[in-house]
Amino acid sequence: MKKANVAIFVPNLGCPHKCSFCDQTKIAGQESAPTPDEVKRTAETALSRLGPKAKDSEIAFFGGSFTAVEHNYMVSLLEAAQPYIGENGFKGIRISTRPDAIDANMLITLRRYGVTAIELGAQSMDDRVLELNYRGHKKRDVEQASKLISAYGFELGLQMMTGLYGSTRETDLKTAREIADLNPKTVRIYPTIVLKNTLLARYLDEGKYNPPSLTDTVALCAELLLFFHERNISVIRLGLHAGPGIEKNYKAGPWHPAFRELCESVIYKEKAEAALKKLGVKEGGSAVLYVSPSAVSKLVGQHRQNLTSLENAFKVRLTVRERDLPEFVVNAEKFSK
Repeated sequence: MKKANVAIFVPNLGCPHKCSFCDQTKIAGQESAPTPDEVKRTAETALSRLGPKAKDSEIAFFGGSFTAVEHNYMVSLLEAAQPYIGENGFKGIRISTRPDAIDANMLITLRRYGVTAIELGAQSMDDRVLELNYRGHKKRDVEQASKLISAYGFELGLQMMTGLYGSTRETDLKTAREIADLNPKTVRIYPTIVLKNTLLARYLDEGKYNPPSLTDTVALCAELLLFFHERNISVIRLGLHAGPGIEKNYKAGPWHPAFRELCESVIYKEKAEAALKKLGVKEGGSAVLYVSPSAVSKLVGQHRQNLTSLENAFKVRLTVRERDLPEFVVNAEKFSK
């Protein structure tokens, strides 16, 4: 079941760098920083709405570099959230921050106030790509911070971006492999989107940067999604969240409001192809494809594209039926009434 985390955005505070792609206020859709009282009101409203489901959810501070904000302000936000953690409340607090804004003393403070999960904005594990995009940290910072976070008993999450300025498909795949080797519990994958008034927007206008196409990005991210799935690492976000901040300020890049479903649809089509090849159904015959109930639309594809493509390729008639199967599993059987 998908968790209904309570997201509280701390936009662009504490970050000492202006990355090529970054305008967190546009991504978050807000510009003002939250106050402790606003944190309390948000938590109380969410508790009232979620009821018993809150015990499986977290208060999540996102949008900036949480551990790099002014220390007393950070503590005031954590103090406001802490009373809503535990029995009859949320299971913990999740934060996101920079890899170079974590050390042992900070982790001790975070643990004291009920933080249970820490996500690091790694973005790339290639030092050249990090430098070109003015990230201000290196691969070794990601590795060191990740190991510290795990050693102190926090849930580790890592965030990566595809299609950054200076990156290639190969560097993105390498980033995924090296992130997986750090054993995070969760991963977020964000294709690079060009927003107005960013450095990337200027590079785009100057012809220095051309974002990958939606088709190529979907193919790559489908591969990444399946890779992390096979490593038992949960991809909790794939693509930027649709919202007015993105839609209003979008300039270029592979953005789609249902980006994850596009990627999952690619995976299910490939799994169906493999199942049909193994089945060996004859031309002119019929076959049934079985998937979990939640995956039927993903296998069929938008406007029935996947099924039509498969029928044309194998020259068979296909039917899709539900079966209790794991994610990304497709079974094929010869048709029988």
